[in-house]
Amino acid sequence: MAQRSEQPPRVGFFTDTSVCIGCKACEVACKEWNAVPEHGLELTGMSYDNTRGLGADSWRHVAFVEQSRPPGGDWTTPDHSGVDVFAEAARLDDPGRGPGTISPVAPDGRTELRWLMSSDVCKHCTSAACLDVCPTGALFRTEFGTVVVQEDVCNGCGYCVPACPFGVIDQRPADGRVWKCTMCYDRLGAGQEPACAKACPTDSIQFGPLEELRDRAAERVRTLQESGNPKARLYGADPRDGVDGAGAFFLLLDEPEVYGLPPDPVVTTRDLPAMWRRAAVAAVTVAAGVAACCLRRPR
Repeated sequence: MAQRSEQPPRVGFFTDTSVCIGCKACEVACKEWNAVPEHGLELTGMSYDNTRGLGADSWRHVAFVEQSRPPGGDWTTPDHSGVDVFAEAARLDDPGRGPGTISPVAPDGRTELRWLMSSDVCKHCTSAACLDVCPTGALFRTEFGTVVVQEDVCNGCGYCVPACPFGVIDQRPADGRVWKCTMCYDRLGAGQEPACAKACPTDSIQFGPLEELRDRAAERVRTLQESGNPKARLYGADPRDGVDGAGAFFLLLDEPEVYGLPPDPVVTTRDLPAMWRRAAVAAVTVAAGVAACCLRRPR
């Protein structure tokens, strides 16, 4: 009998946002390799980001977070919700314009600006709620430790959509099936790295064995903190977190919420076993009560 080959090591993504330049090469490479359809090319008015977020037709999303800092202050993210950026842009052509809602940068440098850019993707969680709730087995764990959707098995029930604590999985309106990053499962099987990592010109997206990436990321955080970035941190790299560690984790320069990430994600099916046990106890109690009432009924 032929010996069964050993499983390859678990692989993943380490995204170093400190070197992301927002080129969106990863978005384009992902769409081209996986034949992901375009989802609308309209100008959103939200910075330079026309993708908005992850979805069935956006498996990679490069966020552009604008921050400002007054002299001696800390970096803050301005709230532009409710601001008509197109109207503000039109004001620049008006010679008699007054002060607008969005102030330009002072020429003498009184206000600093910076961009926090980050390429978001499915986290390929160690404890993946989407796997727990899928009734057809369309979602499965690969030999590389990644989580993949089989589109020919998915029945479009949508249970996995609210189960994901990161809001990654999405359904296509045309057929109802769910889609997300596969970490280029076909390329992994051929010994190649995912298309997004291959296309990244700054190595912001790094691919490899997960444990090696975590060690590399920890060293990178120490370097950044020692060079004057005290808020540098890892997100999703801790195996003791609410999803038991992510297969795609990030180096951030600010709080997770600034990047649109949940601060403390927890696998949504964590309490299911206890809930089922309580439901069983309640059902047995009700059945026992009904039986007792029937036995005590006078003849």
